[in-house]
Amino acid sequence: MLKIDKLLKSINIQNVSDIHISSGLPPMIRVDGRLIGANAEIISHEAVGEYIKELVPDKFDEFLSNGDVDFKYNPEGMCNFRVNAFKCKGSYAICMRVIKQGIPKINDITSAQVLKDFTKLNDGLILVTGPTGSGKSTTLAAMINEINNTKEKHIITLEEPIEYIYKNNKSIINQREVGQDTRSYAMGLRAALRQDPDVILIGEMRDTETVEVALRAAQTGHLVFSTLHTMGAANSIYRIINSFDNTHQNEVKVQLSSLLRGVISQVLLPNATGVGRTAALEIMTCTTSIKNLIREGNYEQINSFIQMGSKYGMQTIDMDLKRLVNNNIITKEEYMKWQSNKI
Repeated sequence: MLKIDKLLKSINIQNVSDIHISSGLPPMIRVDGRLIGANAEIISHEAVGEYIKELVPDKFDEFLSNGDVDFKYNPEGMCNFRVNAFKCKGSYAICMRVIKQGIPKINDITSAQVLKDFTKLNDGLILVTGPTGSGKSTTLAAMINEINNTKEKHIITLEEPIEYIYKNNKSIINQREVGQDTRSYAMGLRAALRQDPDVILIGEMRDTETVEVALRAAQTGHLVFSTLHTMGAANSIYRIINSFDNTHQNEVKVQLSSLLRGVISQVLLPNATGVGRTAALEIMTCTTSIKNLIREGNYEQINSFIQMGSKYGMQTIDMDLKRLVNNNIITKEEYMKWQSNKI
């Protein structure tokens, strides 16, 4: 048992999303979006260094050299953690994202039928977007597991690091970790095209090269899922197209208009009960009208089409938030707070 396990076992993980361990401070935990103290015991700089060295002995020199390191930690008898250790002003700190072992069903996240419809597609690109900590990975996992439980497919995931662990059901799922099983997203994605996949999950489209290969994968008959750290379908489309230089943007507009199948953008808000959080979703499906808007670069009009597209399964995030307020799932105060932050 590692030294950090004693600290982890002292924390009730049930509603915790993140654990923060910093030199010279007591540990902190994030519960339903709020940062609170886990206990009053101050953790020394030396102790944090020992935690990191024990967790990743083979990457400790990399941490000392680069100033940060990403990895996963899967202690026996506990949930999994996605970990980032980093230096700050000469001290050490650790942020541990809690990955629950059970993969939720789509119905646990939203009642919107269109998310299940996305999993029935044979090709194209599906994006799940939102800020850090908004539940993108959980929504993606639920959609991938829906395919796993209902279809005979070969699914390849590229993640950094691997979070949810899938059990093969009707599908075969091969999970590859960037940095361990492949050098980069782009390299792993190119290799995936030679591995006879039906579905490809890319943990994050973080650079132009990855976007290019993802579009190629969608273009050659694969169903591709990925994430972006953007809020809203229009912003996500704008971000993808503007990651390319001006000479290629018109070509990418045409590509994206034909390959994009839908965008899900989400935020997490505290429940009215005071326990847990619920996702509010904006959903855009690529109708002929929206494809034309993408091709022409008229991104500012996309929100209007989402508002009018309920018969295609579309909804703005504001529409979903009002539904959550009306059903007493979130409070009106939380809704107003979100509105003021948006402005």
